[in-house]
Amino acid sequence: MRRQRGSGDRGQVAVEFAGMVPVILLTLALLWQVVLVGYAYTLAGNAADEAARVCAVGGDYRAAGTRHLDGAWSGEVSCPGPADGMVTATVTVETPILFPGLGGFPGVEAKAGAVYEGEAADR
Repeated sequence: MRRQRGSGDRGQVAVEFAGMVPVILLTLALLWQVVLVGYAYTLAGNAADEAARVCAVGGDYRAAGTRHLDGAWSGEVSCPGPADGMVTATVTVETPILFPGLGGFPGVEAKAGAVYEGEAADR
């Protein structure tokens, strides 16, 4: 019996595809993690801005800083007293691993400042 030309390559595409699937999935997972880190920076910056504005007028800056960190996102807010007429709010948001709620990396930190407009500024 005569062998057809190129018949030794039968199944080669399936083998190459099976070998590349883990590489493709790993690349997608890494890209998704980069998106989550970027979103954590965005959330932390927005939360710090809101906390600084509320802290500047003497309000509940913790509630303002965590207002948009709902669901699986968690963060810590601090705003020490005014110094030189300014308040600075610091927000740390936990960066999740692949999916929010599954634990995460050390937090992403953002700071924001505002002019103090509380009781001492009125005098």
